[in-house]
Amino acid sequence: MAEPVTRQVSGRAAPALTPTPAPAAAERGQPLAAAVAELPVLDARGRRMPFGALFRERRAVVVFVRHFLCYICKEYVEDLARIPKSFLREANVTLIVIGQSSYHHIEPFCKLTGYSHEIYVDPEREIYKRLGMKRGEEISTSGQSPHVKSNLLSGSLQSLWRAVTGPLFDFQGDPAQQGGTLILGPGNNIHFLHRDRNRLDHKPINSVLQLVGVQRVDFANRPKIIHV
Repeated sequence: MAEPVTRQVSGRAAPALTPTPAPAAAERGQPLAAAVAELPVLDARGRRMPFGALFRERRAVVVFVRHFLCYICKEYVEDLARIPKSFLREANVTLIVIGQSSYHHIEPFCKLTGYSHEIYVDPEREIYKRLGMKRGEEISTSGQSPHVKSNLLSGSLQSLWRAVTGPLFDFQGDPAQQGGTLILGPGNNIHFLHRDRNRLDHKPINSVLQLVGVQRVDFANRPKIIHV
């Protein structure tokens, strides 16, 4: 499998006004705060770069995942890995995953999921916090995810097994942290923002791809499961 893509960039993001915090639906088209754009992310080699530099000159779908041991995140990223790079190139869009583990976990996670698009980590969770990503689970009817293959029991056992057999025994991030999805750039404009309310509340991938003009991907060739 090809190495995970991490693009080395430098410089500081252009200043932007800090909007007053508001519900996600009201933030479309508002600028990302300069202080958030300047926060660092790390690539698979531990190199630091400003978050805003990832989308300063291009449009990006940025997916923040809960943690790398989360079986739901793993299966969601497995489906992100199935998006052909040619589809993204045709729409002039890049795909970025951001986790909250140590950077040492990036390469094993990419090998596990087959993910070869761009990926970084925010180990201090500062970007998660400044974007208002939730901690804890909000009880809601998120519905059945089209991207989850495992049920609760089997998925949890898989996560536990990976935790105890991995070279670094940790949760690869805060287990209570939720993620979200953004469409950003070029520049600091936020075109779309969804904050996950719980582990099953991630946006269906094709609904996000549609927003940026990327072709739909067929994720249907798998058995449906029921969460219990």
